[in-house]
Amino acid sequence: MKVIKTEIPDVLLLEPRVFEDARGVAFESYNRRTFREATGLDPVFVQDNRSTSRRNVLRGLHYQVQKPQGKLISVLRGEIYDVAVDLRRNATTFGKWVGFRLSESDRRMAWLPRGFAHGFLALSDSVEVLYKLDELWSPADERTIAWNDADIGVRWPLQGEPIMSDKDRRGTAFQSAELFD
Repeated sequence: MKVIKTEIPDVLLLEPRVFEDARGVAFESYNRRTFREATGLDPVFVQDNRSTSRRNVLRGLHYQVQKPQGKLISVLRGEIYDVAVDLRRNATTFGKWVGFRLSESDRRMAWLPRGFAHGFLALSDSVEVLYKLDELWSPADERTIAWNDADIGVRWPLQGEPIMSDKDRRGTAFQSAELFD
């Protein structure tokens, strides 16, 4: 597994070894030992979530207080623009964001540690995303920061208006969001 650092060093892109021939493609999408050796991290994943979206769906920016989640994100079908926002007050990258493309064709995964808000924009007609989580979903702890918050300034590669849930449209301003120490 190849580890690619992003502008926020704690957010990693992971590239698996892929074996491709006339029959198709095979690769190991996750191996705890390989992940630990490549990253120095050893999250214990307790929940997998899958979501499907159509082009221009924007989900996020989501996070959980009290029960924050580390997330390993991969795209099973299509392509997304994935975003992580650092909500850790004591981090040198506090309030910064990083964005990158993930797709079924590049097979890259993204590791977002606890303390980050996460969101993505569907770039293809059909998208399916898999999230491996190191903490269970806790609806009472779930929060949303406004996707277009000017203080964060995410530059989404949008074509027209995003398709969003009401909850995501009503996201909280970064300045009044609950954050992490």
